[in-house]
Amino acid sequence: MEKVVDSMPMAAPPMDVLPPLEQFTSTPEDNVLTSLLSVCPSSEPEKINHENDFQNEMKLQKLDDQILQLLNETSNSLIDNVPEKDLGPKRDADITSESDYGNRKEYSRKIPRRTKIPYYARTIQTIKHHNKNNGAFVSCNRKMRQPYLKDLYVRSSLVNCNVLRDLDEQKTDIIKVDKSVSDDNTYRSLLEQLDQEREMRWKAEQAEKKLMDYIDELLKQASEKKDVHSLALITTDRLKDVIFKERHSKAQLEIIVHRLQNEVKKLTIELMKAQDQQEDHIRHLRTLEKALEKMEKQKAQQQQAQMRLIQEVELKASAADREINLLRTSLHQEKEQVQQLHELLALKEEEHRKEIETRAFFSDAEFQDALAKEMSKEERKHEQEVKEYQEKIDILNQQYLDLENEFRIALTVEARRFKDNQINTLEILIEDDKQKSIQIEILKHEKTQLISELAAKESLIYGLRTERKVWGHELAHQGSSLAQSRGKLEAQIESLCRENESLRKSHESDCDALRIKCKIIEDQTETIRKLKDCLQEKDDQVKLLQEKITFIEKCTQEQLSEKCSQLDNVIEKLERHNERKEKLKQQLKTKELELEEIRKAYSTLNQKWHDKGELLCHLETQVKEVKEKFENKEKKLKAERDKSLELQKDALEKLQSMDDAFKKQVDAIVEAHQAEIIQLTNEKQKYIECANLKVQQVEEEMRGLLEETCKNKKIMEGKIKQLACALSEIQKEM
Repeated sequence: MEKVVDSMPMAAPPMDVLPPLEQFTSTPEDNVLTSLLSVCPSSEPEKINHENDFQNEMKLQKLDDQILQLLNETSNSLIDNVPEKDLGPKRDADITSESDYGNRKEYSRKIPRRTKIPYYARTIQTIKHHNKNNGAFVSCNRKMRQPYLKDLYVRSSLVNCNVLRDLDEQKTDIIKVDKSVSDDNTYRSLLEQLDQEREMRWKAEQAEKKLMDYIDELLKQASEKKDVHSLALITTDRLKDVIFKERHSKAQLEIIVHRLQNEVKKLTIELMKAQDQQEDHIRHLRTLEKALEKMEKQKAQQQQAQMRLIQEVELKASAADREINLLRTSLHQEKEQVQQLHELLALKEEEHRKEIETRAFFSDAEFQDALAKEMSKEERKHEQEVKEYQEKIDILNQQYLDLENEFRIALTVEARRFKDNQINTLEILIEDDKQKSIQIEILKHEKTQLISELAAKESLIYGLRTERKVWGHELAHQGSSLAQSRGKLEAQIESLCRENESLRKSHESDCDALRIKCKIIEDQTETIRKLKDCLQEKDDQVKLLQEKITFIEKCTQEQLSEKCSQLDNVIEKLERHNERKEKLKQQLKTKELELEEIRKAYSTLNQKWHDKGELLCHLETQVKEVKEKFENKEKKLKAERDKSLELQKDALEKLQSMDDAFKKQVDAIVEAHQAEIIQLTNEKQKYIECANLKVQQVEEEMRGLLEETCKNKKIMEGKIKQLACALSEIQKEM
């Protein structure tokens, strides 16, 4: 600022030609300051106040320079107008009024002896003295840069200008007196004027001393005000820095809040994903439960089918028992019939004997011819019957073979179908197990991912908590520092207000004294009023600054409270999310335990069903073997029965033929027939006994099989009851 003031041009126009204060433009430094101040958006009123102060200072400095230049020009012009003569020694400027008044008689007595040299030297000395003082004023003005002291410089310069004008007028009067030295009256008047001039000079010197003292006091006050102003600027800079830091911290907190909001959104999205995955797991569990229910239904159906097969086998066994009983009854009936036949044969033999006894005997040749014919006929008939029976036996054997082949084909088809069904069911179960194992692996992978994500989020939350603690400590420290700076600023503002009030009072008193003492300063009252207005404006600006500072502090406190509330809300949300996360972890653990229990139960059920399937397969094979054995035995018994029936029929036919033929035959032939019949009856009895033994063996085997089937049935019923109880317990646990 001092360089700018010193480098200003010194050629100034007269006072009448000076432009108004409002036409002075701002310097480039002023523009730079305004541009620098415009960076801080919160200090707009301060920027306007600084700009106004700076413009006022520049205008007052320009006015001071112009006034000093005018004073120098007037002093130089006065010195040039004075004629070059020998100047006598003069007294000092510091002469009292009493000495001047006492020496008037000496001047009046020594008037004729005095030379005609006018008293120009004193005026020149006074002018030089004033110029020296003005030089001092210039140096002081160059040192002073406060707007509060400009009116005092203006006053002093105007006083000097008025004194110089009076001195010029007195010089012209003195020149006229020198021209008219002969006139005593004029000389006396000149002496009176000189006395008046001395008095005026003495008064001016006294006023000058007072003004210098007042200027020194004002300089001290100005230096103090300058220090206060510098402190105020420093405090404003500190406040600006604090506000900038707070804004920066606010921006960082907003960024942190935005990050936290984004993380909260991500966490909510992940929670939604976890919930969706949980719902998928629940759906999968439901599907597994449905599959288990289907498997249970299928197993129940298989059990029902097995029970039906067992019932059918039991029915077939009961039918076989009935058939055996029927065979036994038929055997008893046949035995009775054989006994009846024996009785009939015995009766017929007796009758035949009686007839033979009564008949007449034929000749041997005729008898032999008749026997030969009858024997040939009977042999032919017997051969034909044997052929027919052989053909029937072949047909029946072929039919039996066809039936066996068909039965074998049907058994193979049923076995293949049963194997295919078992293979299909096993493939379905294997595919389900594979899908479940794949899903379990996916769930394990997702579990590891979720655990890693939860660990990362916990680390982030821990970092955010530490950052929150650090920010809380920093905010508390900043709040305490702001409160301290606020208290200091309030104390400084109060001291400044008191100083301003004291300065105003002193300034008003000084202005009143100067108005009374100096009439010249009346022209400068307008400037003083303007300066007062400026002071009032500055006071208003100080008040506005105080209000703005209080408002800014309130805003900062409100923002801090809002940020604290926002941080508390964010922390509460994070705690809620942590609680939800822990709940989800617990739910996941419970679900994993349930899945493990379900897997164990499923594995146990699979093993049980596998064991039961093996048992059922073993039972089916045993039933098939028993059925095959029973059918083979039944076929054998039927074949034996057919053979016995055929033999009985043959025997009956033979008996009938023999009855018809042997009525005419000889006792020998009858005896031979009787011997053959005895042999046949013995063979039949042996065969019947063997058949009875076989039937008894078959009955014992069937009884053992029935007992085994009953035992197996009871065991199966107990196992089924155990399975039903286990399934009911599993369903209750689910």
